[in-house]
Amino acid sequence: MGDTLDFPSFPGQPELDGMDRAQLLSCLERIQLVLEQLDELEPEGMDSDAYEDWGERHEALEDLADELQDRLDELE
Repeated sequence: MGDTLDFPSFPGQPELDGMDRAQLLSCLERIQLVLEQLDELEPEGMDSDAYEDWGERHEALEDLADELQDRLDELE
């Protein structure tokens, strides 16, 4: 109980509208780096508050990465 972790920082949801291909790729690369760092911090206890916080953060970043990839695919 009361377990907390300091997760890698990624500024809030970036404004994707109007980004060109290079900007989308750069943002995707940064998110992938943050996800790698976050993976290294995965808490052991799946039933802990820390794990729940970690999972929510990880899922949000994965969703953002998927959205970026979709936008990149649309530009091809």
